[in-house]
Amino acid sequence: MKIVRTPFLMLLLLASISCQPKNKSGKQEVAQKESDPHLETKLISGQLQKYETAYFASGCFWCVEAIFESVKGVKEVYSGYSGGSEKNPTYEQVSYGRTQHAEAVEVYYDPEVISFTQLVQVFFGSHDPTTLNRQGPDKGAQYRSIAFYKNDKEKKIIQSYIDKLETENIYGNRPIVTEVEPFEKFYKAEEYHQDYEKRNPNNSYIRNVSIPRLNRFKKNFESYLKEDAH
Repeated sequence: MKIVRTPFLMLLLLASISCQPKNKSGKQEVAQKESDPHLETKLISGQLQKYETAYFASGCFWCVEAIFESVKGVKEVYSGYSGGSEKNPTYEQVSYGRTQHAEAVEVYYDPEVISFTQLVQVFFGSHDPTTLNRQGPDKGAQYRSIAFYKNDKEKKIIQSYIDKLETENIYGNRPIVTEVEPFEKFYKAEEYHQDYEKRNPNNSYIRNVSIPRLNRFKKNFESYLKEDAH
């Protein structure tokens, strides 16, 4: 199994920017943008049934969704919540740490084009798995690193990759704190969060955090990218 070496240092000019909501008016503005007929729409569930799914959490889902959507073989990605016991959580509840859930993504992929092992490589190569309850400017357990598995085979793949990363001392003396958890339930986030990075390119968080993070990933994983990755 090849390990992709990706030194991942969050160098942020505006540390105060975060994925947490600032006010209700911002949400209303996003909701209005969703109605733009020129924007791409998500595939409907019936179109996705033939594909496999994978679930990951690695910080603000606006960033994570954009990263996985740039990967070849990935057919669709949804932002949402997972890892907690509360039913039907809302963005406000999760983003302010009022649940045990983390912001997560649901990845639909074609296993004939990309494997679960490669998705695990994408996951570890696109965030810092050594920062406990934090990713960049986003702090709290809701932004923790989690790799979910649906069966023993996936669990073994995740754990084996972690072992290799640690054996090869990829992160120096910093231990990997990623949780390896059985997948139980994914709650899809509110509609205005879907394709957030595409729909809101001028948002300050998107400009200063999401896009630089996406570009770092694309630079290190060129062979994994779709031809039309933006």
